[in-house]
Amino acid sequence: MSEPLRILVVDDEAGMRRVLQIMLERMGHDSDVAGDGGEAMALLRAGDFDLVISDLRMPRVDGIELLRSMRAETMQQPVIMISAHGSIDTAVSAMKLGALDFLQRPFDRETLELAIERVIQQGWLLRANRFLRGQIGDARHGLVGRSAAIRSVRQAIDQVGPTTASVLVVGETGTGKELVARAVHAASDRQDGLFVPINCAAIPADMLESELFGHEKGAFTGAVAEREGRFELASGGTLFLDEITEMPMALQAKLLRVLQDQTVERLGSNRSRKLDLRVLAACNRDPAVAVEEGRLRSDLLYRLDVFRIALPPLRARREDILDLASHLVGEIGGARAAHRISNAAAEQLTAYAWPGNVRELRNMVERALILAGSADLLDVPHFPLAQQAAAGDPQTPAPLADFNLAAAQDALEARYLRAALSATDDNKTRAAVLLGMSERTLWYKLKRHGIRRRD
Repeated sequence: MSEPLRILVVDDEAGMRRVLQIMLERMGHDSDVAGDGGEAMALLRAGDFDLVISDLRMPRVDGIELLRSMRAETMQQPVIMISAHGSIDTAVSAMKLGALDFLQRPFDRETLELAIERVIQQGWLLRANRFLRGQIGDARHGLVGRSAAIRSVRQAIDQVGPTTASVLVVGETGTGKELVARAVHAASDRQDGLFVPINCAAIPADMLESELFGHEKGAFTGAVAEREGRFELASGGTLFLDEITEMPMALQAKLLRVLQDQTVERLGSNRSRKLDLRVLAACNRDPAVAVEEGRLRSDLLYRLDVFRIALPPLRARREDILDLASHLVGEIGGARAAHRISNAAAEQLTAYAWPGNVRELRNMVERALILAGSADLLDVPHFPLAQQAAAGDPQTPAPLADFNLAAAQDALEARYLRAALSATDDNKTRAAVLLGMSERTLWYKLKRHGIRRRD
């Protein structure tokens, strides 16, 4: 065996447990022991094991019940079952429940060593196949997860993608609205055209009109050459307007005219250019409330909200958290994709409330990979924010001192900015990547919060 393994030995006989431990130590492996299936499950939940070697017949919780419990909790460790009373029926029962090998006592060290090598290889292959099947299932839309909520989103994309209807994607910040918009574009007949995103909140109001409409040379001070706007660039493809409620009201009226007429005039020009445009939009607030607050024109909402896709927050689909975390470990880790998440860390990740949703999870995974260095296992200390939340009750917010929402949002944003700078050793470029924003936006926010250095 090329690498040492951590193996859980389960047997009700203390002498047999010790014999197996000695064999495994001489092979170079680490081992823990349990007296029955109940003790084994407690250790499996608390620790991280590569393999389980279990006796079949034990008082209280036997080997078959252990296998059932492991599968019920989706534990993926390969299992070798051993017994002094082997039979075809018991072997078949164990194999049906997921055991990869069955040894009959007595056996020697060489037999056990060959079985371990064979089973570990089979176990890795099975996990790789499961992962690849999951990747293929998710590859249509890039949406990782098996929850009913995310399946509903995939179904909605399949329904609206092939049409020409406008789509409004709603969901909290960090839930993946642009990912869904790209999936709609990829599912349409326009997939060979450009997907052109623009974040209405990230571009200053006085520049946004020029970005969208383009301009002629000399249209305003600094317009030294003509420029094609995003409307023209997306013609024949898809334009994605993120954070549409942050677009100035005056510009919303001009946008509505473009959508109705499918024509655009560059700034400084009186010539209309014909468009072939599909528009997708997104917002992180209730669009009806945005209309009431004067942030969104009602007629523009009617034009954009032909088909709505609502993205659930990550806390509403906790069954997807570990799948997402494992996917991100592989995506971000690259050559280091062999990293595994410990059971203890997995519990904390699942319990955490994720106010920043998938974007926060991605940032936390990237930070964990940095903190883990060459270690194979991502453990509790590598996820400090989740660890801190688990110390309290992540489901119950602290009592509010006041109801100043704007101040609370500013405080949380400043906290994230400082955390990103700390995690990247004050590297602004990497901090912007961690936070999912442009470096220009990061500099703007740092200035607004008065953050001049990491503190």
